[in-house]
Amino acid sequence: MVKRILLSIVLLLVIAYLVVAVTAFNRKPASQVCQDVELVIKDTVYAGFITKKEVATLLEKKGISPIGKDLERVRTKTLERELAKHPLIDQVECYKTPSGKLCIEVTQRIPILRVMSANGENYYLDNKGTVMPPDAKCVAHLAVVTGNVEKSFAMRDLYKFGVFLQKNSFWNAQIEQIHVLPGKTIELVPRVGDHLIYLGKIAGFEKKLKRVKAFYERGLNQVGWNKYSRISVEFDNQIICTKREK
Repeated sequence: MVKRILLSIVLLLVIAYLVVAVTAFNRKPASQVCQDVELVIKDTVYAGFITKKEVATLLEKKGISPIGKDLERVRTKTLERELAKHPLIDQVECYKTPSGKLCIEVTQRIPILRVMSANGENYYLDNKGTVMPPDAKCVAHLAVVTGNVEKSFAMRDLYKFGVFLQKNSFWNAQIEQIHVLPGKTIELVPRVGDHLIYLGKIAGFEKKLKRVKAFYERGLNQVGWNKYSRISVEFDNQIICTKREK
């Protein structure tokens, strides 16, 4: 008889525990207020193009800032849609964290060339070969492309040259201007040395610039950087220099 009573008590306690546990599990957590916005720049090498302050200002202007709002009411897709309109943002993902923050992960569009064509077109080219508006407020120093620049030529051929400059620290620091001549031949204006570099057609530009760099190291360092007014590497395995008139 005693065993039955004890067994009944244990059974009742187990049932009571299960009821309490299920109730607690199904109870909605108290509403959580968004305390902060955390900005994560995926391409950290170029961190600084997009800032937390800029993101916060944009969201405030749109009236969708999540700070101080119930996290349940914050629509991450709306935030992503608005932020994706920014000219320097390529991809964006927003999500909520258990600590009450809204995390925004951004992949930036990195401008690599500034195009100021003779036909009046003015824009940036990014690291994916797409056009960015001139009001992108890019603070980075970029080589300027001038002359007879057709947009298709810029997006297809000059884009590759811009990527090369982005990855090559020497030529990125040296090339100030890329001038496109009639016939889509290329002339470069360097920062150091009072001369022009004539590439001719842009095809094979890496090999051509390799020859120029070797000439810099072996030649100009000996005779001086202002001895020549023009250095041409248009033809394979040749460097034709034009002396400056006295």
